[in-house]
Amino acid sequence: MLTNARTTPTPTPPAEMLALLEPTMLRGLERHLSAATEWFPHEYVPYEVGRNYVDEPWEETDSALGIVSRTALEVNLLTEDNLPYYHLALWEIFGRGGVWGEWVRRWTAEEGRHAIVLRDYLTVTRGHDPVVLERGRMDQVSRGYYPDGNGGARALDPLDGVVYTTLQELATRIAHRNTGTFTQDPLIEKLTARIATDENLHYVFYRELGKAALEIAPSEMMLAINRQVTGFAMPGLDIPEFKQKAIEIAKAGIYDLRIHHDEVVLPVLFTHWKIDKVTGLSDEAEQARDGITNYLSMLDEMARHYEHKRAARGSG
Repeated sequence: MLTNARTTPTPTPPAEMLALLEPTMLRGLERHLSAATEWFPHEYVPYEVGRNYVDEPWEETDSALGIVSRTALEVNLLTEDNLPYYHLALWEIFGRGGVWGEWVRRWTAEEGRHAIVLRDYLTVTRGHDPVVLERGRMDQVSRGYYPDGNGGARALDPLDGVVYTTLQELATRIAHRNTGTFTQDPLIEKLTARIATDENLHYVFYRELGKAALEIAPSEMMLAINRQVTGFAMPGLDIPEFKQKAIEIAKAGIYDLRIHHDEVVLPVLFTHWKIDKVTGLSDEAEQARDGITNYLSMLDEMARHYEHKRAARGSG
């Protein structure tokens, strides 16, 4: 049941919410299919430099990439390797039938290219130890990262799913593009820019669903935004030694708290969704909006703290 009363609305059943969002979903799918362009992973891989690993096993000196570049590309690849679990999550959140199922299948097909092109490039160019990459893939997919709500305390409903995917797609787009720029390798920059283009189209798709959800069920959507913004974690969270790798990536300026705050959360919430201008919220949703504001202030302060630490190290 949807309501503009100050009391907390009764949660809209998932099937009903999906039906309410379906017109926006249809327009989004049509827009996506008209904007997406066909591309082929093999066109981004310089196969002419490949050598036989049986005769010449990988050695550290084979890679022309720096340690941080290798770390960032490894994390990006393992994050993409987790695709079976993202697919399962979307399958369960949005369903497999009708236009929602059509979107999930299309999204999965497009995302599948990302791991293919990253692994092929790193293997052919000897940019990273292929044994490490394969063992990492086996470990990642054997355990899997499954997005959920409140640290696993609740399953994601459609609104939680829309918020999480909006933030995650934008964060992933930025991480891929910044990784390519950091490597200063023109071929990797071209490759990661191609992946980032896919991620941007996916981000726009989910972002527009979120905008529609705020008009349809503002209080329920605000509660979902609060849950997902304050509990957000990148999909690579379960990668072994992820914390240390994330620190290396942050120190390099590829993806850190400042980027997450300034380039992901603020534009989505205030430029596109305009949550500060939403009216008709329940008391609980108003409190959730206040909670989001307080959380973002804390995130900004944390980002400033780490910036000062980084500056101090640089001048030391």
